[in-house]
Amino acid sequence: MNLRGQRNLAAKVMKSGKNRVKIDPDRMEEVSEALTRDDIRALIKSKAITKKPKKGVSKGRARQRKKKQKAGRQRGPGHRKGTSKARTPKKRAWITKIRAIRDELKKMRQEGEISPSEYRKLYIQAKGNLFQSRRHLREQIGRMRSA
Repeated sequence: MNLRGQRNLAAKVMKSGKNRVKIDPDRMEEVSEALTRDDIRALIKSKAITKKPKKGVSKGRARQRKKKQKAGRQRGPGHRKGTSKARTPKKRAWITKIRAIRDELKKMRQEGEISPSEYRKLYIQAKGNLFQSRRHLREQIGRMRSA
C-alpha cells in the first residue's frame, strides 16, 4: 500500500520531516482513504498518525571529554593548534616564572637562609632573567656559597 502522499501531507500539517511521520500499522486502510488536509488532521487527532520525537545529540561524550581535559588529559601534540607561545604568551610565562622566583626569595629571606644584601643582589639577577626556576635559583645560591 503506497501512502507517500498521505505521509507528505501529514509532514506538512505537523510541520515536521517525512521521516518523523509514524502511521499506525493497524489503521493503514483508514489512512489510505484520506485525501485532504482535513482528513489528515482528523487522523492526527485520533492518533492514527503521530510524530516521532526528535533525536537530538547526547552531551554525555562531551561531558566525559571535558572531565578528562580537566584532569590534564587530551592535550597532546595531536590536539594542539597554536605554537607554545600562542598557547601561553611570552609575557604570561614570564609573569608566572618571576612570581615563583620572587616568592622563593622572600621565603628564603624570612627564614634567614639569605641576608638582605644577598636578597637584593639575587632579586636584581632574577629581574635580569638569570634564573629559570625555583630549583635553578637554589642551585645558584648553593654554588655561590661553595665558591
